[in-house]
Amino acid sequence: MTKAPAKKKSARKNSAAKTAAKKAPPARKPTSATPERKGDEPLYWLFKSEPDKWSWEMQKARGAKGEQWDGVRNYQARNNMQAMRVGDLGFFYHSNEGKEIVGIVRVCREAHQDTTTDDERWQCVDIEAVQDVARPVTLADVKDNPKLSEMSLVTSMRLSVQPVTRQEWAIVCRMAGLDPNSVGQP
Repeated sequence: MTKAPAKKKSARKNSAAKTAAKKAPPARKPTSATPERKGDEPLYWLFKSEPDKWSWEMQKARGAKGEQWDGVRNYQARNNMQAMRVGDLGFFYHSNEGKEIVGIVRVCREAHQDTTTDDERWQCVDIEAVQDVARPVTLADVKDNPKLSEMSLVTSMRLSVQPVTRQEWAIVCRMAGLDPNSVGQP
């Protein structure tokens, strides 16, 4: 007779465990690691900016001089910038308003001290506008493409400076009406 109550307790425990498992949020995908460079090949990136603070039009107005990508206070984003080399290309993404890729940028100065802080841990790169995209690519467009399901823009949405794989670069360039092999060429 002592076994019957034990079974009921066990059944309650299993039921509670199943309920807890159903309520648990899905596991988050890890933040994309900074890519490794192979030889002299360029790497690709995505730079996110709130257009009311720094817009694509403001970036273009800086011309070939470019602008430092300052104010970043996330270690992974900083590490991404430290991995950048002059000539690397990136997407310029309007976050908050629009939520879309609106232009192509090029790294024109490698990682250096961020002039907005005295804290030596924080570095930034300078980027210059290269060209507008023919058709802005929205976050919804990216999420709707199964080939981009692992893109950092989808998996690490809060990261302000993100790596973009060569394959993702090609797909998004085509979605934007650009030839991925001629973007950024003189």
